[in-house]
Amino acid sequence: MRILVVCGAGASSTFVAQRVRHAAHDQGLAYSAFAGTEKSLPIDLDAADVVLVGPHLVHALARIERDAAARGTTVVLLPSDIFSDIDGTRTLELVRAAVGGSGGTLPTAGGAARP
Repeated sequence: MRILVVCGAGASSTFVAQRVRHAAHDQGLAYSAFAGTEKSLPIDLDAADVVLVGPHLVHALARIERDAAARGTTVVLLPSDIFSDIDGTRTLELVRAAVGGSGGTLPTAGGAARP
C-alpha cells in the first residue's frame, strides 16, 4: 500500500510519513509512505492508495476528496494531535481502519486489486 501524507509545505508530512513507514515495517506490512504538499497533490495522487491530510488543510478537504475519488484513492483527515504520535502506530491504525481493517489490497476503480 502506498500512503501519501500531505501538508502545506512538506515538513510535518515528512515526519508523519517516516513514522508510519517505520510502524508498518515493525508490524511486517509492506507499506510505503511518502510526503507531499498541497501544491504537489495533483501529481502525487497518481502514486497513492491512501492520502493522509494534515489537519491544517481542512479547508481543502472537499477538493482533495473529489480529486482522490476520481482515482479511487482513500482520504483520511488527520486529527490535530497526530504530530504527537511519535512511533507512528496510531497513524497506521487510522490508515488500516480507513481501508477496512487489515489494510491489505485495495480495489481500484476498474475492479482489480492494488497491493
